[in-house]
Amino acid sequence: MLPRWNRALAHLSKLRSFNSIELGKDFSMIHRQSYAAVAPAAPDSPDKSFPARSTVNLDKMFWSKPCSLALAPDSPLRVEDPKYDGIKRIILKMMLFYSKQSKSIRGANVIYRRVLSQVDKPAIYEVFNLEKTFKMTFSLLVLHMWLCLRRLKAEGKDGVELGQYLYEIYNHDVELRVSKAGVNLLLTKWMKELEKIFYGNIVAYNAALLPEAKQEELTDIIWRNVFSDDGTSKPDAAALRTVQAMARYVRREVTCLSLTDKEAMFSGNFMFTSLENSSPDPMRR
Repeated sequence: MLPRWNRALAHLSKLRSFNSIELGKDFSMIHRQSYAAVAPAAPDSPDKSFPARSTVNLDKMFWSKPCSLALAPDSPLRVEDPKYDGIKRIILKMMLFYSKQSKSIRGANVIYRRVLSQVDKPAIYEVFNLEKTFKMTFSLLVLHMWLCLRRLKAEGKDGVELGQYLYEIYNHDVELRVSKAGVNLLLTKWMKELEKIFYGNIVAYNAALLPEAKQEELTDIIWRNVFSDDGTSKPDAAALRTVQAMARYVRREVTCLSLTDKEAMFSGNFMFTSLENSSPDPMRR
C-alpha cells in the first residue's frame, strides 16, 4: 500500500498534522437524505503532539479473555432514541423518524462516534508509540472501520446496509480532514486515492484473518498499513514488539465484537477496549 501513500500523501505530509474533529454531541433527528452529514471541522486549537514513548508493558497487554463490548443498560455512555408519546410521536412518525432508514442513519452516526472515540484520543498513540500524523490517524480510522464493517457484515443484508451508511459518514469525515489539512485543490483526486487505500487495506485485513492465513500475516499487514514508512514488508526487531501488541489488540477486538449482540452493534451502544488506563488487561467500563 506504500506506493499509493507516497502518491496520495506526498503533498499532505508537507502540511501540518490535522487535529481531531468531533461529531456533534447532539444525536438529534437526522434528515433521511443527509446520512453523510457530520459536524464541521473544529476550530484550530493549539498543537497536540501526543507523547511518542510508550510507558506500558506491551508484552502483558491484550491477553485477557475476550468479552462483549456492549455497554451496560445503565451506562451513561449509552445513546437511546428519545421516547415521545401523543402528538410528538405522530409527527415524528409522519416525518419518518422511526423508519428503518432513519434508525440506520442514527445508528451509523453513533457507531462512527465510537470509532472516533478510540482513534482521536491520545491513548492509542501513547500505548502503541505512534506519532499523530495524517497518515497515522487515517490508518487507524481505516483499521477500526474495518473492525466495525466486518462485524456488521456478519448480520447479513441489514448489516451490510448499515455498513454503507457508516462508510458514507466516514468518507465525509475524511474529506473534511483532508480539506482541513490544507488540500482544497484537486480534492476529488486525493479522495479517490484514499478510497483505493481504504479498500486495499480492508482486503488485506480480511485475508490475514482467513483460516489458512499464517499467524504472522496480520502482524505484517499491520506493519505495512500502519507503521511502515520505508516500504519494508516486515517489522524490524525494534518495532516487532509494538506491532505484535497491536495485532493482539486487533484479534481481541475482532473476537469481542463477535460476542457483542446485534442490538448493541446496530444502535452503536458499544465501546472499543479502553486504552486510557494502560493496564495489562484493560477492563470494560
